[in-house]
Amino acid sequence: MKLRATLIGFAAILMWSFLALFTSASGRMPPFQLSAICFAIGSIPGIAVLILNPSRLALLKQPAKVWVIGIAGLFGYHFLYFTALRNAPAVEAGLVAYLWPLLIVVGSALLPGERLRWYHVTGALAGLCGTFLIVARNGIDFNGAYAVGYGAAFLSAFTWSGYSLLTRRFDAVSTDVVTGFCLATSILSLFCHLGLETTVWPATVFEWLAVAGLGLLPVGAAFYAWDYGVKNGDIQILGAASYAAPLLSTLILTLFGFAEPSWRIAFACLLVTGGAVLAAQDMFRRKVQPPVAAE
Repeated sequence: MKLRATLIGFAAILMWSFLALFTSASGRMPPFQLSAICFAIGSIPGIAVLILNPSRLALLKQPAKVWVIGIAGLFGYHFLYFTALRNAPAVEAGLVAYLWPLLIVVGSALLPGERLRWYHVTGALAGLCGTFLIVARNGIDFNGAYAVGYGAAFLSAFTWSGYSLLTRRFDAVSTDVVTGFCLATSILSLFCHLGLETTVWPATVFEWLAVAGLGLLPVGAAFYAWDYGVKNGDIQILGAASYAAPLLSTLILTLFGFAEPSWRIAFACLLVTGGAVLAAQDMFRRKVQPPVAAE
């Protein structure tokens, strides 16, 4: 059960790795408009399930704190991340925002039944170093003038890690509620778009397909898979393995001609993969542990 849930969580990481490709192909739509449309699309599968099985509507009746945590997690993270990108260079903001997997691994020590080991932290740090190699390929320069952006990026990392850890504490809550989280995030993103941005629609069918792909996978199914994974799987392994998302994203962009291959990417691959394997020691040990002989 735990292995299956962890693998479902991995599926979310894999889908997030397509985020950059689909975003690059989606045209010049501003971020909150794109978020509003994609989260609306992402809620459609959940709505379809509720229509086909109306009895599941009862699962949406949850305490207010569940809804506050869910909506704050999805919308709050994206709001803060977009704010960071508007107020700081993308490279530095992205590196600060990508502290969230490490925060998940370290924060898991506060969860009931979890024990934080040296290899969990070391694996997550290796992944962070690999991410640094990928994102900061042209160097970094943290400038105090962008303090607001860096602060928003850190808060986004704290928000997503906090959402993931708190979700674990509500493991009895059905993943169906993610449908409501997506709808609420879509509505709030629409309000932000109307107040902060100028509307820009995709110019071609290809761009519309990219937007649909975003809504169905990285900004849709991925959140359902992540919810199930962190509730029922190994959250420490998922946290460390999350650093595979920027690596896989870079490899996919390279495959489709949006980036150039390099030895830097190969070394980053080694760091991220090695870190994930190191952090997953417990899972491997459980798998190979011999049965206890009967006396």
